[in-house]
Amino acid sequence: MNAAKDAIDKYGAGLSSVRFICGTQHIHKELEEKLKEFHVREDAILYPSCFDANAGLFETILNENDAVFSDELNHASIIDGIRLCKARKFRYKHKDMKDLEEKLKSVQDARLKLIATDGVFSMDGNVAPLDKICDLAKTYKAVTFVDDCHATGFFGKTGRGTEEFYGMIGSVDIINSTLGKAVGGASGGYTVGPREVVSLLRQRGRPYLFSNSLPPPVVGAGLKALDIIMKDTSLIERVRTNTKRFRESMIQAGFKIAGEDHPICPVMLGDAKLANIFADEMLGRGIYVIGFSYPVVPKNQARIRVQISAAHTNEEIDRAVAAFVEIGKKLSVIS
Repeated sequence: MNAAKDAIDKYGAGLSSVRFICGTQHIHKELEEKLKEFHVREDAILYPSCFDANAGLFETILNENDAVFSDELNHASIIDGIRLCKARKFRYKHKDMKDLEEKLKSVQDARLKLIATDGVFSMDGNVAPLDKICDLAKTYKAVTFVDDCHATGFFGKTGRGTEEFYGMIGSVDIINSTLGKAVGGASGGYTVGPREVVSLLRQRGRPYLFSNSLPPPVVGAGLKALDIIMKDTSLIERVRTNTKRFRESMIQAGFKIAGEDHPICPVMLGDAKLANIFADEMLGRGIYVIGFSYPVVPKNQARIRVQISAAHTNEEIDRAVAAFVEIGKKLSVIS
């Protein structure tokens, strides 16, 4: 917050312009440099949001001679970004490497093949099989793309996301992510990858060329957040231990928790009305959770998505679990 205030005092509230006209200040270049250092990439480019980063990527680098392969549960912004491009489009079953391989095999004449996936799927808290995806990409000479919004800054030993979770930093060709979650929490997105790709995006990426530059306070907060993440892993470790405490306690109580050791902890209930009633009961006890149902998630897979953070204390997590147990028994979710 102090970094954001300092940025306002020094650079103003906003720039009233896009980057290539008069919307680039020293701090914008500094943040791009820090992002490429954090992700161990050649270059980085900022956007107003990761939705914009996803909207600008595919139509810029793919044409009608190319093919893109997308996980069926990818984020809406990836889906919309792919719709904008002219490449042939293939959707593979969620995390199904056999289906992905069959689709890769079926395309022999593409100039460029691109595999697109979320690193962590936001509705389920589960992780893409990135190691297997990269193996398939090598076999079939494909480019890999990961949206790591639900991993950057807190997932992996030092917060470097899905790549680090698998111990394979630098393996993915292009990463898009956000400043709007763990890296400041306001807004802003970016692409990191090869210098040639980023240069092309600066010249042709429509959201970059035609959207106002990121406001200085957002940039200042993002810079400070990255400083904290890169100098000290204690908050990342706190997220990990809090997540373990919540997940283990809820499973022991009899709840079904989706996902894979990720701080997105979906409590699976199935029925949409039940999920909303359950969430309202939780709010009545001072615990803020949201019920998710169709069309945000598939039919009959309604859930309450709990989000664990480093700010939660052990006592708060235990109080939340106790409330879940009390309401779960009241609504006959658990015995």
